Amino acid sequence: MSVLSNFFIKNNSCSFLSSVILASSITPSPTMSMCSTFLPQIPSNFRRNPFFSFPIKPLFSTCSKAFSSQSSKENESPARIGFLGLGIMGSPMAQNLIKAGCDVTVWNRTKSKCDPLISLGAKYKSSPEEVASSCDVTFAMLADPESAVDVACGEYGVANGLSPGKGYVDVSTVDGATSKLIGKQVKATGALFLEAPVSGSKKPAEDGQLIFLTAGDEALYEMVAPFLDIMGKSRFYLGDVGNGAAMKLVVNMIMGSMMASFSEGLLLSKKVGLDPSVLVEVVSQGAISAPMFSMKGPSMVQAVYPTAFPLKHQQKDLRLALGLAESVSQPTPIAAAANELYKVAKSHGLSDQDFSAVIEALKPQFQPSRKE
Repeated sequence: MSVLSNFFIKNNSCSFLSSVILASSITPSPTMSMCSTFLPQIPSNFRRNPFFSFPIKPLFSTCSKAFSSQSSKENESPARIGFLGLGIMGSPMAQNLIKAGCDVTVWNRTKSKCDPLISLGAKYKSSPEEVASSCDVTFAMLADPESAVDVACGEYGVANGLSPGKGYVDVSTVDGATSKLIGKQVKATGALFLEAPVSGSKKPAEDGQLIFLTAGDEALYEMVAPFLDIMGKSRFYLGDVGNGAAMKLVVNMIMGSMMASFSEGLLLSKKVGLDPSVLVEVVSQGAISAPMFSMKGPSMVQAVYPTAFPLKHQQKDLRLALGLAESVSQPTPIAAAANELYKVAKSHGLSDQDFSAVIEALKPQFQPSRKE
């Protein structure tokens, strides 16, 4: 039974919450371990960010018990949350934690990106090391494997500020080898490590609708669950470090391939005299309907690509997914072709556009001239 469970039961703060948390401490079946909430049979109005119906301050004081020592003096203060990396995803994620009443300390390479969060009440530290040292648990949302390793293991990195009783949660999208390297460095300090890449882009991050794909120390997963529920709509615990990274890469490999195929369909429909806007409607009502097509389709028809998920990150994820497939000798010809298309789009200056801008790489001006 987790420290969080013990606290609720000991203090009788709410009989309903006690029963929920007691039930969550039961060893789950393989199917239950993939569940996005701790009690599948609780009514749906309790599943989404279930704690918002109750006073926030006492809850987060409770959550701090998971990260503090056994001394009653330390147990009196609320959990201190660090957040590293305040880009398109990290900034709204940290903002949701602040708005929920969490004690948040932030860091970003470009300090000015911290200013809006500081104005909301966040604290600021000048290095990842200082953030980790001053916080009970630290989250990181970095752009790529190189950045993730540098922030975690570099000269002023997180590992230098960690110690037993602390936790580090990397929500970046990286390959399994990178995640295991970071995990090893974190564990060497006596701290706990959880990889938790997210499925979702800018709008889901703003709305607290992300999906967390976690793996690593299960105790840390249980401890940070309330914070994941603030930032996301569901969470999956997948076992050993590397499994979360692998799941995210598979998901993004599928997404990138779907977008490439959708782009081909939009352009082909226009080329043969059909209205691509009607194609978007037809697709949205059939068996291949997907929210991504309905959301991105109208702007793609207008050749407008507001960035929710940068194209350069989609190509990076495809590259990492192809490496994962190669490591187990799994053919992925469709993903490989899609990756080449994203590379063409990058070469034409579309890296920072939304990944839906990959459609531009299929237009005549980007095609090599044909010899007669």
